[in-house]
Amino acid sequence: MARQARKKSAIGIYHIMMRGINRQNIFEDQADYIRFLQTLKQYKGISGYQIYAYCLMGNHVHLLLKVGEEPLEQVMRRICGSYVYWYNWKYQRIGNLFQDRFKSEPIENDSYFLTALRYIHQNPLKAGLVKNIDDYQWSSIREYTHISELVDSNFALKMFNVDREKAVISLIQFCKMVSNEQCLEMEDKRLLPDPEAIDLIKHVCQVKSASDLQKLDKAVRNEYLKKLKEEYHLSIRQIERLTGINRGIILNA
Repeated sequence: MARQARKKSAIGIYHIMMRGINRQNIFEDQADYIRFLQTLKQYKGISGYQIYAYCLMGNHVHLLLKVGEEPLEQVMRRICGSYVYWYNWKYQRIGNLFQDRFKSEPIENDSYFLTALRYIHQNPLKAGLVKNIDDYQWSSIREYTHISELVDSNFALKMFNVDREKAVISLIQFCKMVSNEQCLEMEDKRLLPDPEAIDLIKHVCQVKSASDLQKLDKAVRNEYLKKLKEEYHLSIRQIERLTGINRGIILNA
């Protein structure tokens, strides 16, 4: 079946979501988050896009941006290609990191722009990672309350008030409002709790304990690791924690 053509925005603004292949984590430590933000900043200068919001989650990324002269597909190839090259070098792996086609939806009016802005900033809250959106380190919400280093904050702030100080207060209040809005839903299932994941590993790998996976023949072990990642969608971090197997081995399985 042919892919559906990507919808274009008349004003060049898009809400974008890209996630790890097989739902695997794309950020393993703080340095990974920092590197991705550096990549966004680097190609912002090259590609000429504007960023209005971002949120980096464990296995996916949300962006709200406006393209310049470069088409969206070229922008995303630059960003993804650069980060994947670095990530593969760091973790000594090969192959894809992101799902092959990023999701995007066009933003055509101020109302839906603000809906996407709020949705992106509420991602960590809805995932149960924080109790307040401004507590999350890897979203752009702090760029609206402090100095903007990556985000073009004036575009959104002017929708609330011409006075920047008043606009910031209004924007933060808006983003904290309880909302059930759905934008580019990932349809991902929550990670299994550890006790359930342990039972799954024991059943799938036919071992008495999760740590026994280390004792299996290398080829057999790697086949099971691949199955746990791709078919049962356990995260690399969870497999490492429960089995004691090195992260690099799990990544390359």
